Amino acid sequence: MAPLTDQAILLKRVNALERELERLKRDILHGLVAPRPQAVAPRPSLFGSVQGGDITEEMIEEAKRGLFRDLRDLQDA
Repeated sequence: MAPLTDQAILLKRVNALERELERLKRDILHGLVAPRPQAVAPRPSLFGSVQGGDITEEMIEEAKRGLFRDLRDLQDA
C-alpha cells in the first residue's frame, strides 16, 4: 500500500509543477504582448498661478469666495 501512496504523492507534485509551469508561461506571454504604457498626463498644479511672491489675506478671501459659494441659497430650499 505504501508504493501507491508514494505514487499518488508524486503525481500530485507533478501536477502542481505542471500548473506552475503553465502559470509562468502565461505570465511571460502576457509580458511580451502587454500594451505599451500610455504617456502620463500632466497633473494640474497651482505653482506659478499666483502673480507676485507674497499671498495676501485679500487674495485668500477672494479665493475662498470663488471656491465656496454662499450657502444661503440652500437654506431657502
